[in-house]
Amino acid sequence: MAWVEIMTALALIQFAVFAALVGKARATYGIKAPAVSGNEMFERYYRVQMNTLEVLVLFVPGLWLAAGHLDDHWIVLLGAVYLIGRVVYFRAYVADPAKRGPGFSMSLVPSTILIVAGLVGAVRELLAG
Repeated sequence: MAWVEIMTALALIQFAVFAALVGKARATYGIKAPAVSGNEMFERYYRVQMNTLEVLVLFVPGLWLAAGHLDDHWIVLLGAVYLIGRVVYFRAYVADPAKRGPGFSMSLVPSTILIVAGLVGAVRELLAG
């Protein structure tokens, strides 16, 4: 269970770092709260943060659902792919939003696998009685 907790903490820390980068971009590009538009570069940072939140809502519960059904090695592997995928997504989106696809896939696919693994594991437990 420690690996699940570590991966959860790393994903949350990563999100907090992205949020801080949005705050820095807000200052850099002169976007005063509560505005979320007005400068394309700021909007790229903001969209990375929001998309990360959207996928984080899938990743964290998926991680915990799968925890009782997958070996820790899979948890670490899928968690690492997710975290790296978010960095790839961040860099690509800020540089050229059209190139964000690989990073998005690298975070959505592990999240989906974790959710499915958790569901399949739970159904197997029910059927085993």
